[in-house]
Amino acid sequence: MRGCLTEGGGREVVSQASQGAQPRNASGRPGSQGLRQAVAVILMWRGRIGLFKRSESVQHDAGLWHCITGYLDADSDPVRQAIQEIWEETLLPARALEQLTAGPTLRLADPRGGPDWTVHTFLARTSQRRLTLNWEHKAYRWVWPWKLSQFDGQVAWLTDVLQAVDSLPSAKARGRAAS
Repeated sequence: MRGCLTEGGGREVVSQASQGAQPRNASGRPGSQGLRQAVAVILMWRGRIGLFKRSESVQHDAGLWHCITGYLDADSDPVRQAIQEIWEETLLPARALEQLTAGPTLRLADPRGGPDWTVHTFLARTSQRRLTLNWEHKAYRWVWPWKLSQFDGQVAWLTDVLQAVDSLPSAKARGRAAS
């Protein structure tokens, strides 16, 4: 399998090429100077998307529904950082991940007017339903993709990340699920 890495437990971590040309930094990874970098992981269990409600203890987006995220230092590997963020925020070890697929790298404007963000997107699948949250979140829900719109108060760019990793349902999929 092209771009396949193996993490603990023999699970496969698959890297897919980003859509379109992305700026590269000195290490050859997507990104450019002056941009802030983050990883964003859509965690799925049995076809449901994990939504995480940010706690009041976080600096940004408190009380909003979000995915797993974390800052990425310029010299850090996005795959390793994604695995680290999953562990920190849910206590899911790498061996509990059935799949971790890199999606496109997004360049997103900061809603507060700061420098743009380079966001390395990932889709992770797990067979473990129960999670243990850290201080960053106060709740989580496993949500069918076609029911995401029922969750008011989502972080502004959550839809961008969901679209990037192709987690939003098509009209055809919604129709099949309703029957």
